Amino acid sequence: MEESITQIIEKNAVVRDWSLKTQREKGDSLVEGSVANFPEHTTVNVRQNNLEDLVRVWNQWDSDTRGIFTERYGDIAHLITIRVDEQLIQAMVRFWDPAYQCFTFNQEDMTPTIEEYAALLRIDNVQFGKIYVKEPKPLTFRKKIVRLTDMADAWAEKQIKKKNETVCIPWSSLRELVLSHPDILKRVNLFALAIYGLVIFPRVLGHIEVAVFDFFERLKQGVNPVPTILAETFRSLSTCRRVGKGRFIGCAQLLNVWILSHFWKVERTPFHMFSKTFAPLEAYLKKEWPREVTEQYWVSVFQNLRAEDITWRAPWIRPSVLLYKCGGQDWVPLLGLWGGVGYAPLLVQRQFSSRQFIPATGGLAQFEFAFAGEGYMKKIRDTARSWNEIHFMELALYADTLTQDYDLWRKQRRSSQQISSTNCTAQNPFWKKCHQSWK
Repeated sequence: MEESITQIIEKNAVVRDWSLKTQREKGDSLVEGSVANFPEHTTVNVRQNNLEDLVRVWNQWDSDTRGIFTERYGDIAHLITIRVDEQLIQAMVRFWDPAYQCFTFNQEDMTPTIEEYAALLRIDNVQFGKIYVKEPKPLTFRKKIVRLTDMADAWAEKQIKKKNETVCIPWSSLRELVLSHPDILKRVNLFALAIYGLVIFPRVLGHIEVAVFDFFERLKQGVNPVPTILAETFRSLSTCRRVGKGRFIGCAQLLNVWILSHFWKVERTPFHMFSKTFAPLEAYLKKEWPREVTEQYWVSVFQNLRAEDITWRAPWIRPSVLLYKCGGQDWVPLLGLWGGVGYAPLLVQRQFSSRQFIPATGGLAQFEFAFAGEGYMKKIRDTARSWNEIHFMELALYADTLTQDYDLWRKQRRSSQQISSTNCTAQNPFWKKCHQSWK
C-alpha cells in the first residue's frame, strides 16, 4: 500500500526566516576550504539520435490518434522536432556548478525547475508529488518487453542486446510495431516509450535502455516524470563538468527550450498564454531562434551576462507556489533512472518573479549518488520517504528582486566555477529581438 503525500504550504516570510537560520547553522553547499579542481575547458558530445522515423510516424497519424497520445503523455511529441543547438549546450556545460546544481552565468544563478519543465510538457494525468522509485527486484526485461508489445517470449529474448555493459533493445525492433500493431493503444504506448528512450533518456544511441522500460511502466500509475528527467539532466551536466568531457545524456531538447525561453524578452504577455490550451513547446517551434552561433560566442555572452539581460520568469509559467523542500531535507532530492541528486529551488526564486533571499543549500553537494555500490538502496528509500511530505512556499512579489543580505551572501559565496567575466562583451543574439512578443 502506497503512503499518502502530505502537502504543506508556507508563507514566503516564514520560509525566508527558516532558510536564513538554516544557512547560518549548516553553511553552504560548498564549505569553506573546499577546492573544486575542474578542467578549465570542456569538450562535450551532444550527439542526438536520428529521429526521422518518429517524425514520420507522428505525421502519418490522424488527429484522433494524436489526441489519444497527447491525453496520455502530454506534449512530449513536440520534442522530436526541436532542433538541438549543440554549440549552445556545449557552452552551457562550462557554466554548470555541480556544488549548487545550477548554471552560474557571470554572477547570475539559474537552473531548470520542476515547475518549469512541467509547464513545458503539460502532462496532466500525474500526481505532482508522486515520483519514480527504482524497484529493488523488477520484472525481467524480457517480461517487460512481452507485456508492452504483446509479442512472444522468444521474439522478446531475441531483441535484447548489450551495449557497453548496458542491457537494451534496438529502436529498429520496435519501429514496425509502432507502425502496424493492431492495437492502437499499443502503438501509442510504444511511440511514447520510444520518445522517452531516444529523446528524454538517450543513454545508448539507437537503443532503449532497460531502466527506461522500468520507468515507463510506472507512468500509468500516475508517476510525475519531471523529477526523474531533471535528475538525469543534472547528473549528466555535473559529470561532464567534473571530467571536462563525455556525452551529455540528459534531455537536450528540453534544456535548449528552457534556456532560450529565459532570454526572450516579452514586452506584454499575450492573454492566450494564460489559457490551459496554450502549449509552450508548440509556440517555441513557431518562433525563429538564433542559428549558427558558435560555442565561443555563447561562452562570451554567458561570461558577461547581467541580470537585466535575462527574462527571469519564462513567459509561459504563472505558478503561485514553489516546491522548495521535501521531508527532512533542506532542498528537493531527486531520483533518476541511474542515480540521485538534489537541487535548491530557493536559489532561483527570480525565475518565478519572487524576491530572492539566502537559500538553504547545506549538504547539497554531498547528496549526489549513483545506483551502484554499497548502501544505495537505503538512499533511494530515504529519498522516497522524504517525498511523503512536500513543502511549498507562497511566491511573493516585491519592488526589489534581491534582499540586501542575499546580495552580500552571493558575493561572498564559494563557487566551484572558474570562468570569470571578460572585458569584451559579445552582443547577446537576442537583444535585437527583445521588443518582439510571442505571437
